[in-house]
Amino acid sequence: MDVTALAVALISVAGTLGGTLGGAVLSQRASRAEAAEQNQRADRERDQERNEQALQAKRDLYAHLNTTARAYRIAARDAVQAAERGESVDPTVLDAAKEAWADQYAQAQMALPKDVLQVASKLNRALGVGYSVVKQLPSSPDLNGAYERAKTWFSGPLSDGVYLLRVALRHDLGVEVDPHFEQARMQMLAALDSARRNLERLLASERTQSAGSG
Repeated sequence: MDVTALAVALISVAGTLGGTLGGAVLSQRASRAEAAEQNQRADRERDQERNEQALQAKRDLYAHLNTTARAYRIAARDAVQAAERGESVDPTVLDAAKEAWADQYAQAQMALPKDVLQVASKLNRALGVGYSVVKQLPSSPDLNGAYERAKTWFSGPLSDGVYLLRVALRHDLGVEVDPHFEQARMQMLAALDSARRNLERLLASERTQSAGSG
């Protein structure tokens, strides 16, 4: 084989090897790029799944909080109405509703944003006053007045407070959006707080009277 033929052969072999090696390198790069893309896609899917799970857990917590608040108010209102009709009242029903709310409220305190927690906190105090209303009914010096006062509380301020909690929770979830909600929230909270303080004073005055007459 002459020098020219040898050179051509060597160049051909080198070209073939170079092409093979180049193709292998490109293939490896493509594989690495594809693997990286798959990993990124898997990370995005895991993040999305975690976000969806967190949102669902939040929805469940909010739903239970709303449900137990309504059930607590209704149980107290029903106890007042039953007592007014002269029916026996099973205290375990109201106590169970109270415990269910307390459990959900304790959990929610760790998860609620500040503005929603403010609503839940004030409603918690208002529900507690409602519980006192029911328990204090039998010792009230003016039963008719006490029944009317209780019915007004449960159908008015406390009902509005439970409604406000539901709307606040829906706003936080993005289900309901009202640009004027913040102003309405503050007004309703102020009204609830004022009514609660007035009712607390009346109850305290009645307890004092009962203690004095006893």
